[in-house]
Amino acid sequence: METVGQLTGGVAHDFNNLLQVIAGNLQLLSREVAGNARAERQVANALAGAQRGAKLSSQLLAFARRQPLEPRVIKLGRLVAGMDEMLRRTIGDSIEMETVVSGGLWNTLVDPAQLENVLLNLAINARDAMDGVGKLTIEVGNAHLDDSYALDHADVKAGQYVLLAVTDTGSGMAPEVAARAFEPFFSTKPEGKGTGLGLSMVYGFVKQSGGHVKIYSELGQGTSMKLYLPRTLEAEDTAAPPEPGTATGGSETILVAEDDEQVRATVVEMLGELGYRVLTAGDASGALAVLQSGAQIDVLFTDVVMPGTMRSPELARRAREILPGIAVLFTSGYTQNAIVHGGRLDPGVELLGKPYTQEALARKIRHVIANQQQRRMALLPVKPIIAAPQPASLRILFVEDDELVRSSSAELLCLLGHEVRAVGSGGEAISALAQQHFDALVTDIGLPDMTGQALAAAARQHYPGIGVVFASGAPVAVLPARTVALVKPYDADSVVQALSDVTGTRSAGG
Repeated sequence: METVGQLTGGVAHDFNNLLQVIAGNLQLLSREVAGNARAERQVANALAGAQRGAKLSSQLLAFARRQPLEPRVIKLGRLVAGMDEMLRRTIGDSIEMETVVSGGLWNTLVDPAQLENVLLNLAINARDAMDGVGKLTIEVGNAHLDDSYALDHADVKAGQYVLLAVTDTGSGMAPEVAARAFEPFFSTKPEGKGTGLGLSMVYGFVKQSGGHVKIYSELGQGTSMKLYLPRTLEAEDTAAPPEPGTATGGSETILVAEDDEQVRATVVEMLGELGYRVLTAGDASGALAVLQSGAQIDVLFTDVVMPGTMRSPELARRAREILPGIAVLFTSGYTQNAIVHGGRLDPGVELLGKPYTQEALARKIRHVIANQQQRRMALLPVKPIIAAPQPASLRILFVEDDELVRSSSAELLCLLGHEVRAVGSGGEAISALAQQHFDALVTDIGLPDMTGQALAAAARQHYPGIGVVFASGAPVAVLPARTVALVKPYDADSVVQALSDVTGTRSAGG
């Protein structure tokens, strides 16, 4: 598996670089052919092909357990119910579908978008195995894998799991076929009817999520795929992800460190169209030389995998030593273990996966710049606020993993007359919620151990009326009742307004 994973990662890295060149230039070309219906259609078809290639690369990385996951605490039954209509359209009217969700369902911590892909893949496989006629049963329930089962399956850890079972009444698999079902590119379908990566992706995702997958099949009797996802005691993340605001450009200077010449040229043009001034380097050493030249650079945009002795994380560290105010954004078609550990990005790391669109690039650049501006403000001494009217005193739980931002913002809140408890992770925040009552929760959206949304859901289980403020490095739409967005970099006035909006308090002088 390790050898296959290394091979897969190398292929995905080069493949995604090629896709970035193709898709990036097609997006640039789409503006040139606007109004020409035939050319627009041809460009759209080419972009669709690039997206199919990106999906194939993603499946390879999923099998090799090398895709960065974005896990959330979910109720699996709710996710399955939300996919009901899509699944029925996928399998067709001639197949009967039944969904069974057990009561008292436990929560599980998984990447919901990837899990939706898994369920869709399993449904498609079941449809094909039944040749369009039969019954598909999807079951969700709690399960316990005991020590005896773990002894018989070396990769299984005994414990509590949430079970997702997908059962069909199709042709079934012979034992020798079932034994190879998870192998990449192994398929019993006719040539051209599948990549042979569907079940490989399922296997890789489940294993990377800390779960277990088992096939039960018999020729002529159908197949049951059972996915065991580890239980979590955390509260369900019920808040929807914040809606992104409009992506914009800027006039800042960006240093692009990218060894692929064609990718570099494409990125330069995309950033140039957004209004940025762009400097380039072909490797980490070249980028370091540019940084040492005295040029004022706002953002380092660097590929993770580049030739030479200096690795990208080291380049980022050196960049911050030379220019303490610089923002860093990584990009890669394959992250290796440089910035991803345990299937998750390292704390404080921002990554834009290849291939990306100009819209995604624009949004991510503004996000990292805003976050860095907030850190820069945190370095400034916090002065007493005398002229500003003081808001009513609140008990505030402030959650931020960046130590500079956390300490300066907590001091600001104290100067505004509030009682503040500042912590650096979701786990610490949940412990604090169990110990005392808070009027408001102010939390970063990206925390090292959970999302801000998951933390907010947990907070409202303790205190249903608590006001929630999501701090973000990019513009976001207003979230549910008594929840607002506080866009970084924020100042005293915006903090006062946000707290007023979620708690209904007015300033003492207003």
